[in-house]
Amino acid sequence: MKMLVVVQFFIISLLLTSSFFVLSSADSSACGGKCDVRCSKADRQHEECLKDCNICCQKCNCVPSGTYGHKDECPCYRDLKNSKGESKCP
Repeated sequence: MKMLVVVQFFIISLLLTSSFFVLSSADSSACGGKCDVRCSKADRQHEECLKDCNICCQKCNCVPSGTYGHKDECPCYRDLKNSKGESKCP
């Protein structure tokens, strides 16, 4: 009986630890999904939008919600500038 409890505890701990790791890591696939949403309405510049959004997401670990605006949700994303001093992130 005690062995069963120990095994169950170990399995639950392993599942919780792996779930935490997935949620805390900011990998490119997480950025890609968020940037797909962010750039979904960018017609002509869709590829450029995705490129810039993914760069910003990798640097800031966040992407604002929606397809436009809401940049206050992610100050780092909001404050990144391109070489012309304009907002880099879509």
